Amino acid sequence: MTDLHSRSLVIDALQCSDFNRELLLEAQRGGVTAISASSVLWENFRGGIDYVIMWKHKLAENADIAMPIRTPAEIKRAKTEGKVGIIFGWQNTSPVEDRLEYFAVFKDLGVNIMQLTYNTQNFFGAGYLEERDSGLTGFGREAVDAMADAGIMIDLSHVGIQTSLDTIAHSRKPVAITHCLPRGLRDVPRNKPDEVFRACAEKGGVIGTSLFAPGLARGNDARVADVIDAMEYTMDLVGEDHVAIGTDFNHNRTRPGPWLLWANKDKGTGRTLTEFGSAKITKPEGIRRNDEFPNLTAEMLRRGWSEARITKILGGNWMRLFAETWA
Repeated sequence: MTDLHSRSLVIDALQCSDFNRELLLEAQRGGVTAISASSVLWENFRGGIDYVIMWKHKLAENADIAMPIRTPAEIKRAKTEGKVGIIFGWQNTSPVEDRLEYFAVFKDLGVNIMQLTYNTQNFFGAGYLEERDSGLTGFGREAVDAMADAGIMIDLSHVGIQTSLDTIAHSRKPVAITHCLPRGLRDVPRNKPDEVFRACAEKGGVIGTSLFAPGLARGNDARVADVIDAMEYTMDLVGEDHVAIGTDFNHNRTRPGPWLLWANKDKGTGRTLTEFGSAKITKPEGIRRNDEFPNLTAEMLRRGWSEARITKILGGNWMRLFAETWA
């Protein structure tokens, strides 16, 4: 592990892994300071509560190596104490159901990041796989306001193009695209076009570069260098203050397996939306596990990036956005 990596705040803005002690120890070995653990996809209110309860138990059982994160200051404390910070995050707003006041309730329980919609339509807007993306709904505008009031960061990674642009335009706070890749490098629906990345950055938002192989230029043959290529493409587009990391790791999820097959059905019970739940998908060689995070930093150094740029990408940009959106 390079000295720069070990000194830096390293933040992964999205993993949907099934965490256990072994995975937390692996992240600790990789110098990962904080992870947004974002496994809520189609759950209702009860499912959202169960997520919080599950994590309270896991964190209590692993208090010697992990801690909950509610504020940016606690991320710095996790670094000082050598623990892995866990940010409560969701990939859908479905647990809020149709009750805007639930945003504040879940914020009080520690949920700091919510993706507006996961893959398809909900009360607030359309996901990227919805057959017709009609944009942010009227109720969705109220939801965006309620999230800003509560101090919940909005994520647009799986959100449709029009709904994303509408949300960025309406939100009085910057938003995030926590785990996504540029369509300019690979033209697939899950990747986002330049206009969405630009709009996000122009409002002060941050784009987390994903490691999802189907979105990378070389697919399952990708390596660490391909991930950094995607970062460089995005930086050329929006600048180094708006790029970061969101791996989309899903460790301990069998493929194919019940969780991923459920994840790839509309609302968990409807039609199968993609074959990602059963297709062979590998993470890029050299960054397939949490303990390989230093390889990202090493490639950045190899390309001659400045220390200031690297520390922004590893975690500094997320820290700035968290401070602006969690308040």
